[in-house]
Amino acid sequence: MKTIFAQNLRKYRKICGMTQKTLAKELHYSHTAIANYESGRNEPSLSDLCRLSDILGVGNGGGVLSTGGHLPPIRL
Repeated sequence: MKTIFAQNLRKYRKICGMTQKTLAKELHYSHTAIANYESGRNEPSLSDLCRLSDILGVGNGGGVLSTGGHLPPIRL
């Protein structure tokens, strides 16, 4: 079952115009790692979540990834 995080990761990756492969390269992972995050099979570590937040241009505020008002918040 897809989590809200998994759904939002895919959504914001696409908004940023990135493929799973390009996002994986930024994290120094294989594209299957991103596919597993987006399918809900795996979840990123806290440090990787912070890196994802930076790469996708969203900030973390109080347990909710916000986007500075430009995009709706990502609820974890």
